Amino acid sequence: MSELRKQDQAAIEVVARHFSAKWEKGDGDSPDAYVTIAGKRIAVEVTAIKQRIAERGNLARPRLRFDRVALGLVGGLQAALREFVPDGEAVVLTITAPIRLPSRTAAALEDKIRVCLARRSAQLEVKDTIHGNQIRVRLVKGVSRRVSKVIGFVHNPDSDPDVLLHVTQSLLQNIGAAADKRPPEKFTGDRWLVVANKDGLSYIETYRHVYSQLSISTDFKKILMVLAGGRVETLTG
Repeated sequence: MSELRKQDQAAIEVVARHFSAKWEKGDGDSPDAYVTIAGKRIAVEVTAIKQRIAERGNLARPRLRFDRVALGLVGGLQAALREFVPDGEAVVLTITAPIRLPSRTAAALEDKIRVCLARRSAQLEVKDTIHGNQIRVRLVKGVSRRVSKVIGFVHNPDSDPDVLLHVTQSLLQNIGAAADKRPPEKFTGDRWLVVANKDGLSYIETYRHVYSQLSISTDFKKILMVLAGGRVETLTG
C-alpha cells in the first residue's frame, strides 16, 4: 500500500529498530513494506488489532488442558460440526475442565451448536452450563477459508474464557485477512507478518497458545507481534 496507517507505520519502525534493519514502504497493495536485514529483502504485511482486551491478572493466562479427554472432545466436535459452518465463518468454543461426562457433554454441546447454526442468527454467542461444565460459544464472521472452522479450548476454571474468545477472534480475522494477500509475482523472498496490538494483553504466551490451535495455513516465514510499549515478540517462525 502506498500510504501506511499511523499505527502500522509505527509497528514497522519498531520492528526495523528491533532488527537494526532498514525499511521502505511497499509500492502497491501488497506488501505493506519491505525490511532489509543482512542484505536480505523481506516483504512485510502489517495488521493492527483494534479490539481492546482488559487484563485481569492471572486470569489472562490461559491454563489449557491437553489430556486425552480434552483432545478427544474437541476433535470430535471439529469432525462433527465443520461441514455445518459456512465458508468465511468459524465457531470458537470454550469449556471448563474437568469433563466428567465427556460423551454426554460433547453430544449436548454439539446439538446446541447445530441448532444455533441452523437459525443463522446475526450473532451467535452462547453462555451455558452443561453437565457441570461452563461453556462459551461464539461464531466469528469474516474469516479466511484458510483457518479451521471449529476451534475449541478446554481450560481450567481459573482461566478467563473472555480472553480466549477475544484473542482467538482477533487472530482469526487479522491473520487470515493478511494471509490472503499476495506479493508481487516478481518477488520471491521471504514474507513476514507484523501484528500490531498496542491495546492487547502483555502475555505473549496467551497468543501463542491460541495461535497453535487455529490450524491456519500461511506462507509467512515469521509472524511478529508488537505489544504495548513497543515490545517485539515472535508469535511463530
